[in-house]
Amino acid sequence: MTRTERWAGGLLAAMVIGALVVPAVARQDPLAIDDVLSARLVGPFSTDDAGRFHLLGTDRFGRDLFVRMMLAGRLSLAIGVVGSAMAGLIGVSIGAAAGWWRGAFDRLAMSASDAMLAIPRLILLLLCAALWRPGTTTVVVVLAATGWMGVARLIRAEVIGARSQAWADAAQAVGTTPLRVLVRHVLPNALGPAIVATTLGVGNAILLESGLAFLGLGVQPPQPSWGNMIAGGRDLIVTAPWVAIAPGVALILTVLGCTLLGDAWRDRLAGEVPTTLADRA
Repeated sequence: MTRTERWAGGLLAAMVIGALVVPAVARQDPLAIDDVLSARLVGPFSTDDAGRFHLLGTDRFGRDLFVRMMLAGRLSLAIGVVGSAMAGLIGVSIGAAAGWWRGAFDRLAMSASDAMLAIPRLILLLLCAALWRPGTTTVVVVLAATGWMGVARLIRAEVIGARSQAWADAAQAVGTTPLRVLVRHVLPNALGPAIVATTLGVGNAILLESGLAFLGLGVQPPQPSWGNMIAGGRDLIVTAPWVAIAPGVALILTVLGCTLLGDAWRDRLAGEVPTTLADRA
């Protein structure tokens, strides 16, 4: 394991553990608005009038910012991972079918992929989010529906390359069904680039989700996400900058960790020779 993988993995692990543990053990409800006057806009590393310590301060409603940031991280990470995983699964399925059976389906799938890639993804997200009711489910579905194209093209190229090998014809000649050859032997050796692309897509999905929430088209308050927390603190950037800076830093670190981890896996994959049936023969 390289130093980059250790740093990126440790950063993401710390973020995941904090998102799971901190809201569960917090004494103050991160969604409740109790005593606004005594705890409003308390600075980082300070205590409010009730004697409660706030690591990153409080927001305009007296809610602990660190606890809310970790709760928002739980939602943003879940949306990013689930949305990217669903996009990867759709991309693998479409790319594998297009590359193995070719024909009309291949032409249709790649034409649709080219058409969607020609339109900026943020525009597609804004359009879909505006057409349907904003919320967590809508964001996940939209991320999956607009993120499968790159993975599909990668898998298609890998499957076409494997399909042209002699061992694939030999496997079918001895009675192995084409679907079994594809699932059992071709896809395991083609999934490496798809895993890397999906890992890189997690950070991009988190960033896009935060952008939608910032614009009011994603996760809706009072449920926190990094995007709507930044939006809620933008008018306080001079008087209470920590309200917007804290979730912004968390977002940057998470996206950076996903990107570094994906790049490290891509470099590792580029230096390895995949094992196929031809290598085992």
